[in-house]
Amino acid sequence: MKLLRQFVRLLAMAQLLPALESGEETLVGGQAVLEGVMMRSPHAWGIAVRKSNGEVVSHSEPLERPSETHKWMGWPVIRGVITLGQAMALGFRALRYSANVALDEVPVNAEGKTIQLSGWMVAVNAILSVAFFIFMYKFLPLVAATELKRVWPAFGNQVVFNLVDGAIRIGLFLLFIWATSLWGDIRRVYQYHGAEHKTVFAFEAHDPMEVGAIQKYSTFHPRCGTSFLMTVMLISILIYTLIPVTTFWGRFGIRVALLPVIAGVSYEIIRFAARHRGSLFAIMTAPGLWLQRITTQPPADDQVECAMVALNQAMELEAQRGGQLVLA
Repeated sequence: MKLLRQFVRLLAMAQLLPALESGEETLVGGQAVLEGVMMRSPHAWGIAVRKSNGEVVSHSEPLERPSETHKWMGWPVIRGVITLGQAMALGFRALRYSANVALDEVPVNAEGKTIQLSGWMVAVNAILSVAFFIFMYKFLPLVAATELKRVWPAFGNQVVFNLVDGAIRIGLFLLFIWATSLWGDIRRVYQYHGAEHKTVFAFEAHDPMEVGAIQKYSTFHPRCGTSFLMTVMLISILIYTLIPVTTFWGRFGIRVALLPVIAGVSYEIIRFAARHRGSLFAIMTAPGLWLQRITTQPPADDQVECAMVALNQAMELEAQRGGQLVLA
């Protein structure tokens, strides 16, 4: 039962992964995990997870920057796809680590054998998450918009059709975010998400890594994955409108095929908005900041401590590798 619950939690977390993590090659960012926080710097990542007995378990590893090995991976738009892909892969590793720390507390037999989430279970989780994303946010909105077009022919207009399709997509996303926030386990994850944001803000302001100094900051951060997802959904409406495809399966194929392009463009907008807070692009990312009222919650001091440990782990390894940071 414990293993099943952890798998379901992991599946829900995997769906929220893009909203909980922030990926940027030259900036400090992070991600909330189960009862902890993962932090990443350009050349390292660290994670800290609190067990039920209060003990904090931490881990860190080096992190390679693809753009340092292959210059073309640092080109605009392409760098967004590469960085986000790496961030998602790292996010699944961090989720698996946090789940295994929690499961390590539950012996299976008298010999003290413990449960572990195997690699295949995580792989199945990842496949299910991608399939759910495509079904929920690409297929269902398109089906709904197509049916509405049959009832109201005016919806057949290319612009109107894609506006309706986009509105349904955003509505489903908001419903999913709100529904998961009612689950106590996920609400705690949202608190750790807030702890991650506060800690990054304090680091960027060169404040000391102390709970009191960190807690004064906001939980709303412009580089959050929640802002990224909202930007993706808004940008996708514009891009789909510009492509003159009218058949159902043609539209569905375009929506799946253009996912990397839309993600790359959205990454550049978020990146620009984080550096130019008064720009038009910053206004575009505002809905994502509003949505963080759900996906981030005020953290307790012990949750902030986890974020501090994770960041310290990453920064210690970063210093050993001679990395240099560019702060927003």
